[in-house]
Amino acid sequence: MDTSELRKARGAFFTPTDVALFLAEWAVRHPGDRVLEPSTGDAELLVSAVGRLRELGAVDPRVWGSELHASSAQVGVERIVEAGGVGEIEVQDFFNREVAEPFDVVIGNPPYIRFQSFTGPERARAREAALSAGVALSGLASAWAAFTVRGAQHLAPGGRLAFVLPSELLTANYGGPVREYLIQNFADIEIILFDERIFADVDTDALLLLASGYGCGPAAELSFRRIHNAASLDRLPPAVSWTPADPAGKWSAATVSAEVTSTVLDLQEEGSLVPLLDWGQTKLGAVTGRNTFFALTLEDVENARLRRDEVLPLSPPGSAHLRGLELSAAALRELGAQGKRTSLFYPTEHKLSAGAEAYIADGEGQGVSGAYKCRVRRLWWQVPLSKPADLFLTYMNADTARLVTNSAGAYHLNSVHGVYLRPECRKLGRGYLPLAALNSMTLLSAETTGRAYGGGVLKIEPGEANRWLVPSIGSIDRAKDALSAIRPLVGSKLGRKDLGAAVKLVDEVVLVESLGISRKTVREARDARNELAYRREVRSRGIRN
Repeated sequence: MDTSELRKARGAFFTPTDVALFLAEWAVRHPGDRVLEPSTGDAELLVSAVGRLRELGAVDPRVWGSELHASSAQVGVERIVEAGGVGEIEVQDFFNREVAEPFDVVIGNPPYIRFQSFTGPERARAREAALSAGVALSGLASAWAAFTVRGAQHLAPGGRLAFVLPSELLTANYGGPVREYLIQNFADIEIILFDERIFADVDTDALLLLASGYGCGPAAELSFRRIHNAASLDRLPPAVSWTPADPAGKWSAATVSAEVTSTVLDLQEEGSLVPLLDWGQTKLGAVTGRNTFFALTLEDVENARLRRDEVLPLSPPGSAHLRGLELSAAALRELGAQGKRTSLFYPTEHKLSAGAEAYIADGEGQGVSGAYKCRVRRLWWQVPLSKPADLFLTYMNADTARLVTNSAGAYHLNSVHGVYLRPECRKLGRGYLPLAALNSMTLLSAETTGRAYGGGVLKIEPGEANRWLVPSIGSIDRAKDALSAIRPLVGSKLGRKDLGAAVKLVDEVVLVESLGISRKTVREARDARNELAYRREVRSRGIRN
């Protein structure tokens, strides 16, 4: 039987009927249109295409498809016949299908297979197919990327591509070549975004890609519409047009107003907003191999009879404690008193106490030494470390990314990033950057630079953090006295989890008073950031009727 587990393994998430009907109505415009679906599944999209062709006057319309799963292909053919059409579905890998007679329409919901599972000969064929169109996909690319490019290759000049895709199209770094390919090859591109997820059984956000005029590009601009859910497809709002500065760049800034976008570009050009990389390097935290062994509570340290020089101060795993402006030595002690894991097991090779020797032996008995990260070390029980970072950067965020000064001199694990400031930036950066970064322009940049993951989480990797726009050294130096004045009040707001009030205080000092941005533009930037964060939060709730 074709179970849900088997379908998930091959990335088969069947298209909701209202989405299929919408795509067919948009894409199929003439009774003689030739329609291809690259990954047919049970043919929901082709059934809808047959219905649309019949509406337009076609008699016994013929449609085409490819499907790896023989049983699904057979069901698809039967459904197409029941709908009044003829289905020619090849049971084979779509990437083996020859580009022969072109199609007017390629319609699809490509299999959602992440790069970790998209391996072997199928992956090689997919990358080779994309490369034949001049698109070099990285090893991190999920299956949808190659399906999009290869699907377009089957179009006749002027043809239309209608796909259900993950929102990674907008933000994934590996999606850059696909975004550029679409812009260069289609005359018109429209994206429909959903506030709520349209697939109940996959933890990702989906969008609709509507691209027309194949071979007639490049597209002068992109059009975006945002709706609540799939049931809203029959009442689309007006489209918002947007032109990306870089065709391969992320498209997540598309819903930001032209005024805010122009202001951000002006601030960058004048050097008031700069990438975080201008301040210093962002690096991953330490990987222990097993946090429960290496990250210890104060009670663990006492019970194991470890000397004080056999443990190092540690920012506890996770980032829930990093919601203020600073991790001080007093705050770290308080976390330790609360039972948090504030000590890192790190004895030196030649000065092991009896307690450390026993603890190491216990770890070997538990199999910790056999974990991959442990067994490849010269000393399995000594975690490779960088020096304590100047700042911590939270990278898995429900609200927004935070910079926090590491006054405690604590080491950190890979649940947060470390920011190592340049020597000339260190004093000003440690003292003021976490506070100044709580402005709406920087928070908006975090939304458009990072990636929204399942559960509504905003994730920022080190490479993305390097591009994150923050106030420049000069901007902060000019505003430091005013920032010092509001620091206690901002800290109090953050302590009460009132991020919005804290941001308004910082906006007034950094954006309005120091940089001279109008309050109207600042409000628009704040609203744009809040809207993007709200969309993440809404999608985390799952399917709604």
